[in-house]
Amino acid sequence: MYTELIKIIEGGLSNDAKKVASYAKHLAERIKEDGDIKLYEKILSTLKKNHGIPVFKDQIFEAPVDQETRLDIATVYFPDKIDIDVLLPDSTNNSIQDFVKLAKAKKQIQQAGLDVNLSLLLYGPPGCGKTTIAKYIAKELELPLVIARFDSLISSLLGNTGKNIRKLFEYAKGKPCILFLDEFDAIAKARDDQHEMGELKRVINSLLQNIDEFVEHSFLIAATNHENLLDKAIWRRFEKVVKIDKPNQEEIKSLILFLLNKTGMNIFDGDKKLDTLSIHFVGLSHSEIKKVINSSYYNSIIKGLKELTFEAIVIELLRYKQNNAFNQEDAIKFLAENGVTQKGISDHLEISIRQVRNSLNLDSNGR
Repeated sequence: MYTELIKIIEGGLSNDAKKVASYAKHLAERIKEDGDIKLYEKILSTLKKNHGIPVFKDQIFEAPVDQETRLDIATVYFPDKIDIDVLLPDSTNNSIQDFVKLAKAKKQIQQAGLDVNLSLLLYGPPGCGKTTIAKYIAKELELPLVIARFDSLISSLLGNTGKNIRKLFEYAKGKPCILFLDEFDAIAKARDDQHEMGELKRVINSLLQNIDEFVEHSFLIAATNHENLLDKAIWRRFEKVVKIDKPNQEEIKSLILFLLNKTGMNIFDGDKKLDTLSIHFVGLSHSEIKKVINSSYYNSIIKGLKELTFEAIVIELLRYKQNNAFNQEDAIKFLAENGVTQKGISDHLEISIRQVRNSLNLDSNGR
């Protein structure tokens, strides 16, 4: 029995699933002979489901390099190191969950004699969470995420770019991982682009061929901010295509509350202030909204304040939209327009109420 246990451990450390399964079956038979039928059946049931936690070795995922620069052409994120929170609108979340469920059912689908294409294309404006979604999927599937590094993948020697692409796909093929091609348009531009050279068109042909071979057995996710640049043939290669867009006002409200809950604070005593903020945030991406909320929180801590305030977020929003190019009078008027009291403006900007009233052209009675 000890021999089987040692062999199972060896198989796990060498990422040899067949060895693990083979010796686990031997172990189950030994246990059955000893009379423990319940444990025997449990081992066989576990092997049949094959839902164990993958074992990864750093050596297996040593990144390939560009021949010219010797720089890595990929970065690997292991699922146990991914720590993210994801808040998606229902329509997007349903599409992502469908892909996760499809991936988890891969073996059952194949056992039924059907082919399964586990490829996902995410497109939409920058800062809306495409990379975060890829990391979320990797964590859900308990698989390493191999992210292509296009700064080194695209070589100054054009012939090397095609070689790097092949090297990247070969590297990820057969490994328990998800290959993620961010900024996908960098290598997947339309072949009818008159500004592109013949060599780059051959790179795209190579890319298409590698994708076709790769998705037969492996997981592929790609993302782009410029879907209009993609070659038409690219779209047909992906089983699922999902648009990741900027949030609407209702989604912004949920995102604001989500971010504030992470700080343990609730600065809203009603819906009016939340409505006011959400209107101003319309048109911004998820990452921009997160940046404004977090920056206002950081600034509050720096100022020694115990709580994050509505005024702090409003000022940070003005600072972000104006690229920090505003004066005290602009700040006073913006706060007042958004329902902040004269005293609130005075306290937040650390100025006298008289200065507030002068900027607002009010008399001593606030009229």
